[in-house]
Amino acid sequence: MIITFLILLLALAIYVYNLPVFGGKAEGKRLIRMKQSPNYKDGIFQNLSFTPSLAEGFTMRKVLWEFLTDKTENKKPNFLLPTKKLNLKEQPISDNFLVWMGHSSYYFQLDGKRFLVDPVFSGNASPIPRTTKAFIGTDIYSAEDFPDIDFLIISHDHYDHLDYKTVKSLQPKIDKVICGLGVGSHFEKWNFDEDQIIELDWYEDAEITNGFKITSTPARHFSGRRFKRNNTLWSSFVLETPRKKIFLGGDSGYDFHFKEIGEKFGPFDWAILENGQYNEKWRYIHTLPDEFVKVAEELNVKNVLPVHSGKFALAQHSWNEPLQKVSENSKDKNFKIFTPLIGEKLDLDNDSQSFSEWWKF
Repeated sequence: MIITFLILLLALAIYVYNLPVFGGKAEGKRLIRMKQSPNYKDGIFQNLSFTPSLAEGFTMRKVLWEFLTDKTENKKPNFLLPTKKLNLKEQPISDNFLVWMGHSSYYFQLDGKRFLVDPVFSGNASPIPRTTKAFIGTDIYSAEDFPDIDFLIISHDHYDHLDYKTVKSLQPKIDKVICGLGVGSHFEKWNFDEDQIIELDWYEDAEITNGFKITSTPARHFSGRRFKRNNTLWSSFVLETPRKKIFLGGDSGYDFHFKEIGEKFGPFDWAILENGQYNEKWRYIHTLPDEFVKVAEELNVKNVLPVHSGKFALAQHSWNEPLQKVSENSKDKNFKIFTPLIGEKLDLDNDSQSFSEWWKF
């Protein structure tokens, strides 16, 4: 009986481990290319600087206890957040605009092309159903709402940035996927064609269509969908179009790479930067509020959209603290902060557009 039980348990573990939600595993020529990267050492990808998962003074045991006994006030809104829902299919392709869809998901049109970044529209940012649920009323977009997508951009493969259900529902509308080394293994597992996937190493670029170039740039973070970390590359991106230059930040702790990117590619018209789900214990892998201004200034950017908040509670701070702090800290600086509602149209050609402090409602 014991042997039978152990066999059944092993079979169940193998079945669960191979569920499509967990993605694929890099093999063959993909793995060979990964191993040739200067950022791949000792069997995993590495940050540019030493990056412990926890800051000094914290232990995994302590962090786990704080998670289990978490009593953070106002961690989730207890009311329906205000949103707007733009009809994306009715927007002229000539319009240059962006729509933030909560957390790190956003859609934008620029110079006649359509882009979608890190979409999570399943209402959940975890492989375990109903464990990391979207705030009430924030999950207002679904695959049916989108026109055809020229380029899907994925910053890294964490579940709050790469959602299996969302990607599969969008698959018929997606032309090309742009991602870091190794991330393409997930898309091939999910039946995307090899020639649809553009995988880039840091500071590697691709001309994705006439007049459009994208460059993968460093971030200070980590990756992984199963038990092993850092088996795919996490990235930020520089997108250059015929009329704009945009920095797509992904997730990143502060480090010298922001200044380096600003010097190599700046000035930027726009930057989309993370401003939420931070904590001192994670200071090396997420940007803290008092570092946000320094990041924007070192990038040499004119306009900034803060993201990584407003939809999921992944850290021990109130749900609206990130937007409040970034707004306060960015006053009278040499860049402008834009804080649209989820679903509200942000005109990428209008630097004077203003938005309400909706998180105070």
